[in-house]
Amino acid sequence: MFGAGGAVHPGCAALHAVFDGWDEAEFERRMARANATFQQLGITFTVYGDSRGAERLIPFDPIPRVIPGPEWATIEAGIRQRIRALNLFLHDVYHERRVLADGVIPTALVLGGAGYQRHMAGVDVPRGIYTHISGIDVIRDVDGRLLVLEDNVRTPSGISYVLENRDVTTRIMPDLFAGTTVRPVTHYPELLLSTLRHVAPAGARDPVIVILTPGVFNSAYFEHSFLARRMGVPLVEGRDLTVRDGRVYMRTTRGQERVDVIYRRIDDDILDPLAFRTDSILGVPGLFFAYRSGNVTLVNAIGNGIADDKVIYRFVPDLIRYYLGEEPVLGQVETYLPLVPEDMHFIEQHAGDLVFKSANESGGYGMLIGPQSTRDQRDSYLARMRANPRGYLAQRTISLSRAPCWVDGGIEGRHVDLRPFALYGEDVVLIPGGLTRVALTRGSLVVNSSQGGGTKDTWVTGNG
Repeated sequence: MFGAGGAVHPGCAALHAVFDGWDEAEFERRMARANATFQQLGITFTVYGDSRGAERLIPFDPIPRVIPGPEWATIEAGIRQRIRALNLFLHDVYHERRVLADGVIPTALVLGGAGYQRHMAGVDVPRGIYTHISGIDVIRDVDGRLLVLEDNVRTPSGISYVLENRDVTTRIMPDLFAGTTVRPVTHYPELLLSTLRHVAPAGARDPVIVILTPGVFNSAYFEHSFLARRMGVPLVEGRDLTVRDGRVYMRTTRGQERVDVIYRRIDDDILDPLAFRTDSILGVPGLFFAYRSGNVTLVNAIGNGIADDKVIYRFVPDLIRYYLGEEPVLGQVETYLPLVPEDMHFIEQHAGDLVFKSANESGGYGMLIGPQSTRDQRDSYLARMRANPRGYLAQRTISLSRAPCWVDGGIEGRHVDLRPFALYGEDVVLIPGGLTRVALTRGSLVVNSSQGGGTKDTWVTGNG
């Protein structure tokens, strides 16, 4: 909201003027209304293993994060470019494997990755689209550079908070919008439904679409039910579906109805006990056979985990150049791989300055921030790296940009990131803005809700 000299950025002037006139009592009154609204709507998330209870309200900050139109245009162009490259990469590694033969990425890193699904080799997906729904995490560093922090092209979550944050902000603080041009986000469910229809199997004129959820105890169940309501499609569990003659059917009060598109919110390994984990009770026996036969579309595609593997992340700029013949629009964080001897030497010499990550964890788990850790913690992590070099990586510590937040009766700066959501149907489209996540703990760089982070409304200003 403020430049280095303390002046308010021009795009934030109207917003700043409103907040400058509020006292502590006014902030607290508005926050009470916001929390009551979230409670009434049941906008919750689950932290697994938390002894304080299964569900809680996600912390909400009332001060919107403003992104000027020109900056958003750069973010949008960079994400569209990145998703196209990752989609081409996925098709390639499950078909010709040109990128491996040409030495752009070491073969062992791809075929040895936990997210690589050998079952998908040679499988053609409808319209060649793997990355139907993506959430790409973007940050701004202290030098003002826009950087991709990580890619999420398996089952990215958080879009429901984007829509509900805007709805709650509009309800409890309508005066904020005076004098601003904030681009809308509420049309996302319609865009999503259009995307799902577009990728239906050939011959499905009026495709039947469902959302497949693990059930009410899943951390993102609110989002699953929210999207099903907004799109007007059934929310089903694995027990509601059956496969017969290579086609998927849904049990209804009218009998069995054929299903054409499944927006699945469950992981690859539990989708089908006949093809993946045999102990899965959440999946659908025979689902992979129906998928491989082209009789049902799964959104997102099986096997996308290799594209958002944090080790593969290091090579995404090379993938953009290889597949698109373009220079990356967005930068990314400098990354070091234990598999590379000179990288491992650098990691050992600079452990106190780096962030350590597990290649296949998410939600802030499996991470150690070097400057905030002890020598024993770093030594333990380095030992795990040496034992399983493919499973870990290290990155430069990035000081995320900050945004003003209402904390403990006052306004303080807190570190933020941004997760824009993109849909790949007829084209790659983004809703303007995304999920701004906030590291509410003073000094923390971890924005994940499972690690104590919160969210705020994200405004893209200007016409577009």
